[in-house]
Amino acid sequence: MSTPTYPLPPVPMPPAVVAGDDGIKGIVWNILGQTYTPKSCSESSMSWHAVFPPGTFVPHHIHFTQDEFVYILSGELEAEVGGKLRRAGPGDLVVLPRGIAHGLFNRSDADVVAMFWVSPTAKLWEMFSLIHNVPDPAEVVRIAGFHELEFVPPPALD
Repeated sequence: MSTPTYPLPPVPMPPAVVAGDDGIKGIVWNILGQTYTPKSCSESSMSWHAVFPPGTFVPHHIHFTQDEFVYILSGELEAEVGGKLRRAGPGDLVVLPRGIAHGLFNRSDADVVAMFWVSPTAKLWEMFSLIHNVPDPAEVVRIAGFHELEFVPPPALD
């Protein structure tokens, strides 16, 4: 695994076909037990391939400046969005509008593999670079607060 770097890769984004096992500058981030491989990045959007091992999750949070999308390639992801539990499987798209709290969970016994993207990129590249390999969730929360993202308590589900 490469050591993460920031700021963003050169903008504008060049035309490319990014191989399935490749990413930007060989970077692979380990974030809260998941692996994120950035695939594209410009000011207007950022995409990454993610693997969620069983039992891993992204705690509830709000993006204040970004819309987020998750396309499920394999496995079943549970998304808690706006107080509702939604399940997504292969071929499903999870739409997470800015300003709405959401958490993502792999409560199954198999990996979840997905493509994520946000628009615009805002400060997400820098945040992922800084929280790579950070084992303390409290430190992840602290860092996120400086990058237009806020972790919040889980809401009661309908």
